[in-house]
Amino acid sequence: MTILVTSRSFSSASLDLVARLVAAGHTVSMGPADHDLEALRLLLRNAEGWIAGTGPVTAEHLDAAPLLRVVARYGVGFEAVDVAAAAERGIVITNTPGANSGAVADHTVGLMLAASRGTTEGDRRVRRADWTVIRGRELGSLTVGIVGFGRIGQGVARRLSGFDCRVLAHDPWMTHQQIEAAGAIPAEMATLREQSDIISLHRPGGTTIVDSEWLSTVRHDLVIVNTARPDLVDEHAVATALRNGTLGAFAADTLAGDTRADTSPLLADDLADRVVVTPHFGAQTVQAVDSMGEMAVANLIAALSGEIPPNLVPTKENS
Repeated sequence: MTILVTSRSFSSASLDLVARLVAAGHTVSMGPADHDLEALRLLLRNAEGWIAGTGPVTAEHLDAAPLLRVVARYGVGFEAVDVAAAAERGIVITNTPGANSGAVADHTVGLMLAASRGTTEGDRRVRRADWTVIRGRELGSLTVGIVGFGRIGQGVARRLSGFDCRVLAHDPWMTHQQIEAAGAIPAEMATLREQSDIISLHRPGGTTIVDSEWLSTVRHDLVIVNTARPDLVDEHAVATALRNGTLGAFAADTLAGDTRADTSPLLADDLADRVVVTPHFGAQTVQAVDSMGEMAVANLIAALSGEIPPNLVPTKENS
């Protein structure tokens, strides 16, 4: 069978998963990670399986793939996939939950440290022969609020326990008892905003959380960390809050437009001392890349074999 791969990092760590697919008798075609439809149209025509990256998978993509039977999302999020359109066409959608949770949790704490200690600005100063100090704050002295307390949010809380942070968590899908059992103090969103020194976002995309109204109720030196989805944040509102002193710092692993986000207001030169951005590589560890790849391949092969994949994304048709 012909397998289309559009993930940037698939089979790029210690496991040669492309070779594994080829050895199983499949033909592998590589396509662009942004899922540009015109660039993919010829590749989609013969694809029976698709290991998809973070780009959109729309009804138009699916219409261009008459043989397609499964879209194996390489990663946990599937909001960029038109799941309803896939179900209408009998196409199975899978994902890889938990494969990169540890990697993203690690990176989240790293961004907290970088933003609260001025690490990247300190590096820039030294390279200009400027050794003036930046006085930061110790994590152990801070209250950290976690918005979205799934695998990654809970992983962040576990890591922060080693710093002796006070950790608040808000998740409308969890009971207070579940949040407490996972190591955090349950908090309503208003309480979390008012009491947190750092707020870390781990909600699915689709809804903007951080906007100008939301920012009007936070502490003036708040640090916001976003290793989830860019649409959780109104970047113009954040830039304004940084400039007027409403917000202390912002750190993120993604911006609107993702890898093409070169026009974000948060990349302005005058904000460089208060903004830390990494190129969506929170999940890019050897271990996470191997795990995501293995899970995506297992899901793909199961679906193509007519079996129920280990990580089937639920739809009305299969729930």
